[in-house]
Amino acid sequence: MSKSFVIRASAMIGAAVLLLAGCAPAPERPGEGGTGEQFCARMVTNSGGLNDRSFNDASWKGLQQAATDFGIGVDVLVSTSETDLAPNVQQAVYTGCGFVLTVGYELAPATADQAQKNPGIDFAIVDEVVDAPNVKPIVFDTAQAAYLAGYLAAGVSQTGKVATFGGGNQPPVTLFMDGFVDGVAKYNEVHGTAVVALGWDKATQDGVFTGDFEDINKGLTTAQGFIDQGADVILPVAGQVGEGAARAALDSKGKALVIWVDSDGYDVLSAEFRPILLTSVLKNTGDAVVEIVKSSIDGTFTNSQYVGTLANGGVDIAAFHDLANRVSPELSAEIDQLRADIISGTLSVISPNTPR
Repeated sequence: MSKSFVIRASAMIGAAVLLLAGCAPAPERPGEGGTGEQFCARMVTNSGGLNDRSFNDASWKGLQQAATDFGIGVDVLVSTSETDLAPNVQQAVYTGCGFVLTVGYELAPATADQAQKNPGIDFAIVDEVVDAPNVKPIVFDTAQAAYLAGYLAAGVSQTGKVATFGGGNQPPVTLFMDGFVDGVAKYNEVHGTAVVALGWDKATQDGVFTGDFEDINKGLTTAQGFIDQGADVILPVAGQVGEGAARAALDSKGKALVIWVDSDGYDVLSAEFRPILLTSVLKNTGDAVVEIVKSSIDGTFTNSQYVGTLANGGVDIAAFHDLANRVSPELSAEIDQLRADIISGTLSVISPNTPR
């Protein structure tokens, strides 16, 4: 930050805000003399960047939809490394916008810090919990949807082996993996089979991780290892790394299929991968973001957690698309019944990391 900027910021913070971001003056919410057009919002990605075909991308689409729906100004600050995180959140605050959205656990410390320093700004964070009066966590009970995916994988598997791996041993990741292996176990219970789920031990909360969410080659190598062991359906929970798993499945020439996460892989991945995409475990991040931005605009914002579930449409599995013929009507009906049972509470999907 330049010396001249510091001087201007200390003398006239409103002018500095305009100079830095080109945003409208600190917005007034409706009911305080302002209108929707005066409100603006900013988003900060995690170090995976914007085009991750995962939660950064989905969150940004939600903020763009809010811009369309409510006539507000939005922009995104893209982080490409860990050193970008705190400065980007600070810069988002300096724009003077009334709402700041951060994405991922990496941004929790910076979000908490800026929220404490700026109590007049509403913050939301995706896939992480920050306990502050002006921060709304946006979390998802992905175990519920991953349970359906695990049941599906076991039902489709021809080798009796399926697999999952993560980018890191973190609650938003292992929540998927818990649900997946439990779904496989449920299929075995119902059908008297012995399908094996490689890559994750729910009891010990330990398994296979690539150590990051960006290196596609690690995903390819990890998935190829599972394919070599006989796994024919793989669930990567690793952001961009998952594309490597999709590549390994495609290169296997029919030996393996992939289940994507967060967004519908059929829509966000290259069309070349469509033949190996069985389904996706969805988080409806976009709709949640739109709803929360609206609450910030109209003054009803609270810090209570938004928890996406099967019941409220926050999570689910995607259509089977090109592989619908691999899913028998009987298996599809069983999955529909499981979904209904989870929604009604007849069936509980429990993980140590279930959002509370």
